[in-house]
Amino acid sequence: MNKRRTATVLFCLALYACSKSISSTSTTFTEDCSTEKTYTTNVEPLINTYCATNSGCHGTGSHEGPGALTSYAAVYSARGTIRSEVISGGMPENTTLTNTQKNAIVCWIDAGASNN
Repeated sequence: MNKRRTATVLFCLALYACSKSISSTSTTFTEDCSTEKTYTTNVEPLINTYCATNSGCHGTGSHEGPGALTSYAAVYSARGTIRSEVISGGMPENTTLTNTQKNAIVCWIDAGASNN
């Protein structure tokens, strides 16, 4: 009986650890690019807040995924990865972006990712 109980506890812990990815994939993202998005106004504040600060994984000196996302050039270079991870809910790791926030990033990338 102890082995069964231990297996059950381990299974529950594994499910809990994966809950971010499970819940992220179960929500539907609807792209709405009806308004223009700019890097300076819409995207840079999100990247700074959720990705490049001390609470994020992509601050100065980071080697996680695409590395540091502390400049336009770095964000532009990683735009494909950023787009897919934002849509899937894989990024940012410590929180979930709203549809409006996801749209800001995705629509900016889809419109050419200008430095505007």
